[in-house]
Amino acid sequence: MVLEDLHYVLALQKVEGVGDVVAKKLINHCGSAKEVFDAKPSHLKSIDGVGDILIKNLKDKTVLTKAEEEVGFIQNEKIDCLYYKDYNYPDRLKHCIDGPIVLFASGNLDFQNRRMISIVGTRQITSYGTEFCKKLIEDLAVFNPVIVSGFAYGVDIVAHQAAMENNLQTVGVLAHGLNQIYPKTHKKYVAKMEQNGGFLTEFWSSSNPDKENFVRRNRIVAGMSEATIVIESAEKGGSLITANLANDYNRDVFAVPGRTTDKLSQGCNDLIKTQRANLMTSAADLAYILNWELEQSTTSNNAKTIQKQLFVSLDNDEQKIYDYLQKNGKQLLDVIALDCEFPIFKISSILLNMELKGVIRPLPGKLFEAI
Repeated sequence: MVLEDLHYVLALQKVEGVGDVVAKKLINHCGSAKEVFDAKPSHLKSIDGVGDILIKNLKDKTVLTKAEEEVGFIQNEKIDCLYYKDYNYPDRLKHCIDGPIVLFASGNLDFQNRRMISIVGTRQITSYGTEFCKKLIEDLAVFNPVIVSGFAYGVDIVAHQAAMENNLQTVGVLAHGLNQIYPKTHKKYVAKMEQNGGFLTEFWSSSNPDKENFVRRNRIVAGMSEATIVIESAEKGGSLITANLANDYNRDVFAVPGRTTDKLSQGCNDLIKTQRANLMTSAADLAYILNWELEQSTTSNNAKTIQKQLFVSLDNDEQKIYDYLQKNGKQLLDVIALDCEFPIFKISSILLNMELKGVIRPLPGKLFEAI
């Protein structure tokens, strides 16, 4: 983004009475942020919702001084600025009427033509939630999604870590400026996240992690993703706000169910009960609802095996036979038993179970092949 344009965009943000919705209306009508400040009052009055008070506020020169200071910080720290009309701005967020007019970014972010999901939930994550989150991301890794979350305690940081462990891009959406990290204990994850992913925020360097900023931040988490997944939530909480925002943006929402007696499952169970979220029991649920398919370039035997594991749970014996058939093609029952070292009486029952699961099919002459 050209520095002069950035200067006026930031200044527009500081004008009293101008939020993201009004700012976009002014820019779209006038052509650019600079032209908003240069426009004659008569021209501005022709814009729906713009009155004398707002026009008077646009003449406040102090906003340009404040913007100049922030531009200096951005230059010194080599921060990327993503303008809502630019190609590198998250595409889905462009379609949110209240999406930020500019985002500040650090790291190596790539939002173009990428599957992107947000994972949110309680800060007091249980062992059940932790294991589910890790397994979910491990199983989704074959689809190479970007994992978005809020870099907070609990579900957020577990999701970011699991993404990094599976070599997936992960994005932390912050509720403060890029001059700090909150919580401070998460500083140890910053460098690794920025290697393949990084951080986004709409907040200036003067912004602290105030309570109201987290609510504003949630709309970015919900808006930039194809779907939002809630993993554990009490009856009330920020993750439910994110889920409701995702619904408002017409995004898919998923919730992980839990026991009715578990406090941290009440929010998820309620989302499912009131039909504000799809039931999620595994990665297959998300892949099915979103109609995700593996890219053609990844259809190797290994990728096919991973995809089959995603949708069907195979025990160790079944997996061994499935891998064998993937590698060797059609094989006789007796040959399978011999090569896989199973007695005939046992191989028959295993093959039957695998047939019922839809991972192999029988052929004439006691032959079997993997599907």
